[in-house]
Amino acid sequence: MKLGTEDKRKTIIAGVLLLAAVILVVHQFSGGSSDTTLPATQTPAVSPAKHGSAQTGRKGAYLLLTHSLDPTLRFDLLKSSEDVTYKGTGRDIFHSQAAVADIPKPAPPDVTPGPPVPPPPPPIDLKFYGFAGPKNGNKRIFLLKGEDIFLAKEGDIVDRRYKIMRIGANSVEVQDLLTNNTQTLPLTAG
Repeated sequence: MKLGTEDKRKTIIAGVLLLAAVILVVHQFSGGSSDTTLPATQTPAVSPAKHGSAQTGRKGAYLLLTHSLDPTLRFDLLKSSEDVTYKGTGRDIFHSQAAVADIPKPAPPDVTPGPPVPPPPPPIDLKFYGFAGPKNGNKRIFLLKGEDIFLAKEGDIVDRRYKIMRIGANSVEVQDLLTNNTQTLPLTAG
């Protein structure tokens, strides 16, 4: 059985390439050179000015990452943030528009309104159509409501709602029993 190690030149080149790959992988995952790693008890003294555009590359990113993942409290940074006072422009940052100024309304005129006037009663929808029977006898009239025709005399109740109060020569007086409204209906030609 052959292992493929008979050609010594190819075996040496493969070993060197394997060693270079292992070194690159270790260097990649270790985060750069060993001078940037700090013990867990120490916190890096990195100021925000060092993280600007002047410092770039892997070393600055590693320091920023190490600084942001450090769980210890930095009382010096907290103390410096306590001394900051907010000097706003007076604008409420929680509302998108400025407060509306109160405009005083003019005083209403000195008119005291009386009790509300009730709406007028609905009109009686009957039409006085004509007379029935002899002129000198008991007067009877014809009344129309839509397509319905009613025959009535004084004192009769028509359509279970309207009472005939008085029959005249050219008109009839009708009272609506639901609204207690009295209306005079003229004689209509037809």
